[in-house]
Amino acid sequence: MQLSFLRPLYDRPGPWCSVYLDASADTEDAHPALDLRWRALRDQLQQQRADLASIEAIERVVRGHDPMPGDYGIAVFASHGRVALSEYLAAPPLRDLAAFAPLPHVMPLLAQRGEQVAWVRVLANREGADAMAVSAGGVPRRATVTGREDFQLRRVNPGGWSQSRYQRAAMEAWHHNAGDVAAATVQLAEKVGADVVVVAGDVRATGVIAAQMPDRWQDVLVRTDAGSRARGADDTLLDDLTVQTIAEVADQRISATLDRFGMQEDVGAGLDAVVSALQRNQVENMLIVDDPSANGELWIGPEPTEIATDPQQLTAMSVRDPAKVRADAALVRALVGTDAELTVLGPDEAPELTDGVGAVLRYVDAGTPGRGGG
Repeated sequence: MQLSFLRPLYDRPGPWCSVYLDASADTEDAHPALDLRWRALRDQLQQQRADLASIEAIERVVRGHDPMPGDYGIAVFASHGRVALSEYLAAPPLRDLAAFAPLPHVMPLLAQRGEQVAWVRVLANREGADAMAVSAGGVPRRATVTGREDFQLRRVNPGGWSQSRYQRAAMEAWHHNAGDVAAATVQLAEKVGADVVVVAGDVRATGVIAAQMPDRWQDVLVRTDAGSRARGADDTLLDDLTVQTIAEVADQRISATLDRFGMQEDVGAGLDAVVSALQRNQVENMLIVDDPSANGELWIGPEPTEIATDPQQLTAMSVRDPAKVRADAALVRALVGTDAELTVLGPDEAPELTDGVGAVLRYVDAGTPGRGGG
């Protein structure tokens, strides 16, 4: 998971208010319920001595956000009276949460986002297509492609000497329109850096579109006859296939990361080793087991790589007044500050990971710590 979207949280000093709120709007009493939940979180922030300006900034987001249908949540982060980041959550948080601390509490957000896969889905017929693309950061883009050719798009059987001319003209129109759709699909895929491209709809149209996609996109292309552009069509099957395809890509990426970690022969395993590697800007991808009950702590200084399990380590690095913070918050700040990635694992995906944390390293040298240090 790329973490660059979190950078605004570390471009300004704390302390930070972090709020996770169930904002579901699927019942008649949704607005009163949201108001009660927010009031409870506001009280918690006040009890933690959060500044009033930041609380009010978050309240404006909570009360002013655009409601979504169904069950969902929102996460909001503010400091010194300004909201730096607000995100919709695809599902309500495990519990409503309000924290006031030196660093933003981002782990619940990252655990829910999971491995982000950029994708494009194209629903086509012989006249054109409707396309949707989502970047790894979750930013959606939509496009409608109307083919340039509208000559008799259905193959006909007029009989007589003109039949072959009609058939040829229809085929040429399909190919021209498919070329327009393929070009638009490639443009979207390049914009979002797509990991998967789903081409769906009319079986003949999808075949012609797929054939005109450049070689570089053939390996990530999935073709299906599910879905239809017809008014009122049920796209449930297409939605399910799209989700399944994205999940398979995410699982493959996680498996590849675990394989790379396993090839290091325990180098970079455990909290001590990961912290030492972060101090040396050595981490390429950190693995962490999602544990909502985790409450471990680490020590930090002003810089992302000033992170330690013992304050004396930071004193030796000329850090004045080290601060004790949540371990996951310190780890994520260090990852963002060193342009490293994060892989969040379920408990069953890495049951033997020491301390629930490990790292794939950018390089290994004589000073690289392994399991148990040294």
